[in-house]
Amino acid sequence: MQRLRITFSKTAAMKFSGHLDLHKTWERTLRRARLPLAYSEGFNPHPKIQLAAALPLGFTSDCEIVDIWLETSQPLANARAALERAVPPGITLIEVAEAIEGGPALQTQVVAAEYRVLVSTDLNPEAMDERIAALLAAPEIKRVRRNKEYDLRPLIESLARTESDALGHTLLMRLTAREGATGRPEEVVEALGAEAAKAAFHRQKLFLAETVAR
Repeated sequence: MQRLRITFSKTAAMKFSGHLDLHKTWERTLRRARLPLAYSEGFNPHPKIQLAAALPLGFTSDCEIVDIWLETSQPLANARAALERAVPPGITLIEVAEAIEGGPALQTQVVAAEYRVLVSTDLNPEAMDERIAALLAAPEIKRVRRNKEYDLRPLIESLARTESDALGHTLLMRLTAREGATGRPEEVVEALGAEAAKAAFHRQKLFLAETVAR
């Protein structure tokens, strides 16, 4: 059996496809590619596919990761060529590599994510910088998600304004993405006093535990 790790982009054409839809898209893509997809055992077998981390609706990304298992090993160049022919609009392959077949589940390895966010606001750059500094200096940032209060501050690993133009301010933020401790960029934008509904979100890097260890 062979485990492949595929890094891909999710562009505007698919930004309103949810996590389950994306999983089904990969199932269809692998069937179209005619790769020997491996299935789980049991009464109701399903394709062995693992997506690294759910991407919220409306977000784009150029760092999404999916692991797939094949019954028989394929040359990487052949597997990539087959996938290139089969992927739908909205998905672009970036890398196809081998992963350790018996390694931990991909979802458990994600520890952080980096986002580039374009925030539309009337604030000038200096005012935005002041709000960012105040947010980072705060001992806690109380927010409410699903009717439960939580502290956003420990979920923000880094936050900075990288540029500003007529469209607004571009922010770069690295947020934790562990189970039970996942920072949401929409919450950071709201905590800065801006409207998340008017922001454009792009995930540009996922950090895996094995990568951090190296």
